[in-house]
Amino acid sequence: MSVVRKIFGALKRVFAYFRAHTIELGLGIRVTAAALSALVIALTVGLKLPLWAVLTSIIVTQMSVGRSLKATRDYLIGTIGGALYGGAVAILIPHANEGMLLLVLVLAVLPLAFIAAINPSLNVAPVTAIIVLLLPLMNHNTPLESAIDRVLEVTVGAITGLLVSFIVLPSRAHSQVRANAAQALDLIATALTELLAALTRGRDNETLHRLQDGIGHAITSLQAIGAEAERERAAHLSKGPDTGPLLRTTLRLRHDLVMIGRSTVVPLPSPLQIRLAGPLARVSEAMANFLHSTAIALRSGTGAPAIYPVQTALKLYGAEVAKLRQESLTRGLPGDMAERFFAIGFSLEQMRQNLRDLERCVSEWADVDPPIRGKKVIDAT
Repeated sequence: MSVVRKIFGALKRVFAYFRAHTIELGLGIRVTAAALSALVIALTVGLKLPLWAVLTSIIVTQMSVGRSLKATRDYLIGTIGGALYGGAVAILIPHANEGMLLLVLVLAVLPLAFIAAINPSLNVAPVTAIIVLLLPLMNHNTPLESAIDRVLEVTVGAITGLLVSFIVLPSRAHSQVRANAAQALDLIATALTELLAALTRGRDNETLHRLQDGIGHAITSLQAIGAEAERERAAHLSKGPDTGPLLRTTLRLRHDLVMIGRSTVVPLPSPLQIRLAGPLARVSEAMANFLHSTAIALRSGTGAPAIYPVQTALKLYGAEVAKLRQESLTRGLPGDMAERFFAIGFSLEQMRQNLRDLERCVSEWADVDPPIRGKKVIDAT
């Protein structure tokens, strides 16, 4: 009986793991389907090197439809450009000996490598030019035949990969924005709690640096996925609100966090700590709860949580600060300490305004797309 229980327990853990990684599992299935389909099509139409069709299909099959569209466009443009230029150089400049071959290789690669350095989306162009130039030496084809074969092979792979991205467990970047924005909000909430707590107990710089790095990575991924989502919207592949307001609001919240971080470098003087510990704790709890609840709402597709606890906590904090000023407890503060003290209130008020914008943005996203299953966030960098 215990053995059966262990087996069921193991199966349950495996199922939970794959459920938490459904996006990654879907990508694995799409890549496999694209590779198999490209190979079958390449063999059916009689391509000379099915390898390039298979490799291309794997490269262009990306995490989202929007990213697959961009990868397909870039790969096709780079391949056609590299094939045309490499074929022209190979045809126009004879290279019967090794010296001329080296010269032709330089003339073929250098300009394309320079262009690819300026426009990274054309990175495949130098590779294609090299293949077009050198492959005839092994297959005894002409440069023109090599260029045509390369374009056909890449076209088959690219179209196959793109079609598979549309048909087999398609994943929309527009819905993936939810997961990335939710993770960024969770990290901001945790960092905010640490920063405000530092005013009364000192800062844990190692923890804060780790959180800040995580927030930076999450914001970068969010911006990249947002661009993919807008590409899908422009192609009428997904519906829903503009991703711009949500992305901009999340970025402004990160900036608010930076401002609060600069204001909490050192703890408050003891008299102020005693008076403000309670109000600051309530502000921290209210804002963190709102951010965490908003993250949950984004993942599940429900409406935004109520923001009034944040407004109430800030009102109580402002009232306590006003009392401190009436009692002249802030007059004796050194200049830099006074500047940081009043900057805290300004930063918290700025965050309150951005949280209100966040509430509106999340309300627009309610029940728009099917929510992302699992908590894994897509790395779009």
